[in-house]
Amino acid sequence: MSPARTTDEIQLKAPFLNERPDRLGVAVSGGGDSMALLHLLTDWAKGTGCDLSAVTVDHGLRPEAAEEATYVADICEKLGVSHTVLTWDDWDGSGNLQDQARRARYALMADWAKANDIPTIALGHTLDDQAETFLMRLAREAGVDGLAAMRVSRASQGITWQRPLLQIGRQRLRDYLDDKRGGWVDDPSNADPAYDRIKARNVLDALAPLGITTQTLGAVASHLGDARLYLEQQTEIAARQLAISDRGDVIFDAPQFGAQPEDIRRRLLIHALKWVSSAEYGPRGRAVKDVQAAISARRDVTLHGCRVLFENARIRTTRELQVVRETRCATDQIWDQRWRLSGPLGSGQHIGPLGESGLLLCDEWRNCGMSRASLLVSPAVWQGEELRAAPLARFANGWAAELVNGADHFFTSILSD
Repeated sequence: MSPARTTDEIQLKAPFLNERPDRLGVAVSGGGDSMALLHLLTDWAKGTGCDLSAVTVDHGLRPEAAEEATYVADICEKLGVSHTVLTWDDWDGSGNLQDQARRARYALMADWAKANDIPTIALGHTLDDQAETFLMRLAREAGVDGLAAMRVSRASQGITWQRPLLQIGRQRLRDYLDDKRGGWVDDPSNADPAYDRIKARNVLDALAPLGITTQTLGAVASHLGDARLYLEQQTEIAARQLAISDRGDVIFDAPQFGAQPEDIRRRLLIHALKWVSSAEYGPRGRAVKDVQAAISARRDVTLHGCRVLFENARIRTTRELQVVRETRCATDQIWDQRWRLSGPLGSGQHIGPLGESGLLLCDEWRNCGMSRASLLVSPAVWQGEELRAAPLARFANGWAAELVNGADHFFTSILSD
């Protein structure tokens, strides 16, 4: 992945710079980092013929947010870049506001990108963000994964997210904007010491005389990123040796699983739970340790929307019925974020879990090679309360079920998470 040099001597680094997609999105909040990225990518896109589109998310959490979105729209119009404002108004006042806002921001942008056939969105995270994140996670006693550098490229929610500014400092970008006479908007929360990120920023100023700078911490995070990659590679090797991807479930050979180093076992378990549940993130901390203890004691356990079950010398991770019991969708849609069904369509049909009542109607289910727990959460076609098909339970009735990403995705996604 070679860097691309701009006329302003700022080096961007991201796969899309060499791949040169027909369309590219850029997330622009109006702050200095994202505004600099907007200008840099505008110049790059003009030179490559790439169709650049900008997107701004207005969380509605500050009265100035709408004005900032308008400001970005005006700049984009002058640059000849199409611009869209997305609004989030779903917060119910509960939970962690910052975390919910972040998740909503990415979900809105992903939906926007997919609707506009944009495969990649560029984000404005910088070297300073890298260092500040390192300190915040250090305070939480994070391990290798938590302290490792942000990834330059990451696939999530059907979109590739790339960070071309991770090796560039925040002040350098503001100097660049000053040189171009390009403005930006300072979010007042970026100076509020109540936020952990601002505390980390202030700590960095205090640590500078010791030589602990953004560059130093960025380098350390990068080294840990190399260590993370090695561990992920070893996890994939172990997975292919001792795991089976079985019709939406993951099955580990118990003796081989137990023989793995503790960290590899932990990674295998987290990935299995994440993959089966189609969750963006895996479980963390104490909950994972509790599941590991249950596995050592050969006890069944529930976590992260999944059940981890012992079957003789095998450990099966399957979906939890209680989580999908009320999950419904039309027969031409993807069920539980991973199952696609095809067959003779009829009015009033929908996809839902087979469940206990449906399994009673499948006389041949014991011959399909799946556990009862797995079949209960398998996709079935219903017409009202009438079961029309249960492809995995040997009641196909002309229907077939397939995983959207394919069975091998469990293994290949270990390195792409």
